[in-house]
Amino acid sequence: MSNLIGPRMISIEPLTPDAFALYGTALGFAARHTPDTGFFSPASDFWHEHGFASGEAETEILWVVYRSPDPAIARLEAHTATQQALIPLTGTIVHIVARSAPDGTPDPQTLKAFAIAPGQGVVMAQNCWHATRVLAGDVTCAMLTRASTTKDLVGHLKTGAPLTESRYADIVPSIEIGQNR
Repeated sequence: MSNLIGPRMISIEPLTPDAFALYGTALGFAARHTPDTGFFSPASDFWHEHGFASGEAETEILWVVYRSPDPAIARLEAHTATQQALIPLTGTIVHIVARSAPDGTPDPQTLKAFAIAPGQGVVMAQNCWHATRVLAGDVTCAMLTRASTTKDLVGHLKTGAPLTESRYADIVPSIEIGQNR
């Protein structure tokens, strides 16, 4: 675990492909009518938006329910072996991200908070530091991740086993997220 000293307050920004590019890929913005990567008919449409790289054969889909509206962010998490996709289904989430500094800790100059609405999503790059909050209530999300990363994290959270595919960094003092002014 490492400590990050960063700005005291970060504003929540709208999700756009350009704004999220340093951290991974913003979902929900791909051109729909690209004949070579999709199919379109009166009954249904489908198209490619992102090739997911989990680094192993078993990629899994998780249901995740976020319920913390706490604007204070005291810890960030990063996954060292995989990308991770997060897609809110039932409400808007606030996703806090930071790039890794050369020493592997979160770079405080890159801290951002994005509002991600249903119909949008993100694919975080490997080693992208992150935390998630809600604006209100419970928000269910679909998550695409590496199965071994989930097992590693669950083992740590339940028994305190050492992490092998994830890392935590404490933010001292914590930062606050707030609405753009």
